[in-house]
Amino acid sequence: MGITIYDIAKAADVSIATVSRVINDTGRVRSKTREKVLKLADEMGYHPQAFAQGLASKKKNTIAVVVPVISNYFFMEVLAGIQDQLSNHEYELNIINIKSDEDLFAQAEHLLKRQVAEGYIFISIHFSDEKWKSLKRYSKSIVIVDDWHKDFDSVNVDDKHGAYAATKHFVDQGYKKIAMISALENSKPIIKRIEGYKKALEDSGIEFDENLIVTGDSSYRDGFSEKNGYQAMKKLLAMDPLPDACFSASDIKSIGALKAMKEAGVHIPLISYDNLAISEYIGLSTVAQPMYEMGSIATEYLLERIDNNDKKISHTVYTPEIKLRESSNKPESISSTE
Repeated sequence: MGITIYDIAKAADVSIATVSRVINDTGRVRSKTREKVLKLADEMGYHPQAFAQGLASKKKNTIAVVVPVISNYFFMEVLAGIQDQLSNHEYELNIINIKSDEDLFAQAEHLLKRQVAEGYIFISIHFSDEKWKSLKRYSKSIVIVDDWHKDFDSVNVDDKHGAYAATKHFVDQGYKKIAMISALENSKPIIKRIEGYKKALEDSGIEFDENLIVTGDSSYRDGFSEKNGYQAMKKLLAMDPLPDACFSASDIKSIGALKAMKEAGVHIPLISYDNLAISEYIGLSTVAQPMYEMGSIATEYLLERIDNNDKKISHTVYTPEIKLRESSNKPESISSTE
């Protein structure tokens, strides 16, 4: 049951007529009372326009997929799983690209207040525990992909395990000076991947060197871009001696890194992260995320939640696996392209 003006009137200890005047901006209300009513309405998740629209439509057969970067390749592969799962159901898909250079949380709240859909899938949008809790008050059907919170259904990958496995593979090959190409280090996936990288070194008795974690200067897509990977690899190639091997935080970054190595005529064994479709065709070793499956099961969870909002919260955490291809081979194993 949604929040009504009756609930707000009770919480504010004023009459329903007063709340109506504030909400509809009609009649005279003391400024202090007006501020109190509006503050409570916002905190309780009430939005008058959306409420009226909700009464008129009764039910919106729309699923909203909310992403910070619509051109993100990870998102595109997750979307394929969402679309295929929805094809058997009478729901329309609405893709909403919120602006990563503005307040993500404020934009997410605005969407929920407007009630633009019956259910929402948030992909690669990372909030603090407090902010996720705050969104709970809107009582909307929400599934999180590429993040986790105990109050919402979620589909995620064990990023720490994936980074650990990639780094440990290089350790097992006898490499000791293992670099990591990172993105912006405050993003949740990167935090976990750095943890996995460090843990693999620690377990192998290799001292961690913070100078071996590098990123490019471009902050576009939080550093998950070809340009950033190119810039990062240029920094590694300027080191003397060169790193023995490199773990990269994403396939897109690795495309730029491979270009930088090709230009320099140097090969540093490289393992990436994601397993985008292009990876197989360019011989990129990578930690495989089941992106299509993540989109499919997230949609399944959401449809179940819409049908039964009281069902037990579901969490799926995939354990990624390494796909070994040419990029992780030792330098002498690479055929000359000349």
